[in-house]
Amino acid sequence: MAKDGENAQHIELGTTPDLKADIVEFDENYKRRLTRKIDMRLVPLCAFIYLVNYLDRSNIGNGKILNQETGDSFLQKTDMTSTDYSIVLTVFGIAYTLFDVPANWIMKRYIRPSHWLSLLMFLWGALTIGFAWVQNFPTVVVLRFLIGVFEAGFFPGIVYLITFWYTQEQRSLRIAFVLASATLAGAFGGCIGYGVGFLNGEGGLEGFRWLFVIEGLMTIVCLPLVILFLPNWPTVAKWLDDDEKRCLISRLDAESGGFTRERASRREVLETCFQPRMIAHYLAYLSNTVVLNSLAYFTPTIVARLGYTSITAQLMTVPPWVVGYAVSLGLAYSADRFNSRGWHVAVATFLSGVGFLACTLLPADAYAQRYGCLYLIACGAFPSASPMVGWVTCNVPSARTMGLAAAINNGTVGIASIISVWIWPESEAATGFRTGNIVCSVASFLTTAIVVGLRLHYGKMNKNGKPDASGMQRMWAY
Repeated sequence: MAKDGENAQHIELGTTPDLKADIVEFDENYKRRLTRKIDMRLVPLCAFIYLVNYLDRSNIGNGKILNQETGDSFLQKTDMTSTDYSIVLTVFGIAYTLFDVPANWIMKRYIRPSHWLSLLMFLWGALTIGFAWVQNFPTVVVLRFLIGVFEAGFFPGIVYLITFWYTQEQRSLRIAFVLASATLAGAFGGCIGYGVGFLNGEGGLEGFRWLFVIEGLMTIVCLPLVILFLPNWPTVAKWLDDDEKRCLISRLDAESGGFTRERASRREVLETCFQPRMIAHYLAYLSNTVVLNSLAYFTPTIVARLGYTSITAQLMTVPPWVVGYAVSLGLAYSADRFNSRGWHVAVATFLSGVGFLACTLLPADAYAQRYGCLYLIACGAFPSASPMVGWVTCNVPSARTMGLAAAINNGTVGIASIISVWIWPESEAATGFRTGNIVCSVASFLTTAIVVGLRLHYGKMNKNGKPDASGMQRMWAY
């Protein structure tokens, strides 16, 4: 195995003569067939395991209110207050932010993607099952911090893996299929929460404990799929023939893409971390993720306050997530098809802002109207995420810092999580969570303003022929 790993590293550095020599032209039909072949092998599996990941991340929101009418909710059985709950989510956010970059560095330098991602899945899956036996606040804090550590590297690892296989104009749609599975996770989470609510007391376990056991076991069961079937790098893929490898590598090389273990220069690292346009990307993703995390952690609570019981509230969270999934795929396809991510994200986040603004202005007892606003928000916040992730990977200062940029961008999720958990205080439930609605509305409109600015800036960079950090001329993605 070690020898195989060394060969993989040698191959991926682009020094294998049989794949680099005798470059031939491949027609568009051949390229499309190759792309479809890669899609069938990579995208469904990545989307499925991210769905499982998001189920485990957001199940605490479902458990928070599940069976609260009988005194058997997560908060009630662990003697936690709403403030304790916010602290738990904050601790998760801190861990998630701190370990994003180290996780992608490990995957780049030392371990195959399939082995790394499966290891992370095993660790957080086991800890999720452990949640079934928590009895007090300190134990919950420790477990949630560790889950944050192991979940931190998962999504940026998937995004980094996708850049090994797809060109710039292909990434947003593939990332959308993966990210959109988070909206399906919200739908499935609501359905599972609804069903598990009726298991309350079975086997001596409350409903929320069954929820953690079931979803943790789902993660563990999926490990063989990842280890055996998740592709690593194009040049070691046994399911591609040599011509297919040549075609794929030549397409990626044309835009300095693909996988490399080459060390980035100091300038490339600094520009990836601190260049104003990159900071703008990270800030836009952070502000949009404040909205996404709010929906993940508090949608069951929000819906419950619209007049539904805790079990019915689980089920009523499903339709907005499903609508968000469908719109996510359509918007990502259009953004890639027209190379226009900025304008698409601007429209989507503006809709989200309008939805939260309407919730702010509506009376707290306008239940039907507020529930309708959730659909508008779902059609804005969810669909904008994947084009934003794809946009960052298209415009990194250097291909050698692709993993770093993906990790920093995803690291803002932890910061956004910390913000979102404190803007929905239980004391505002009777008045319709005014603070949460206002903050999410402002965050959505801020995202709109930033992405419009980025779109105009990239247009100017292309007009002026701005090179990247390595001095290469390139077209910057809109």
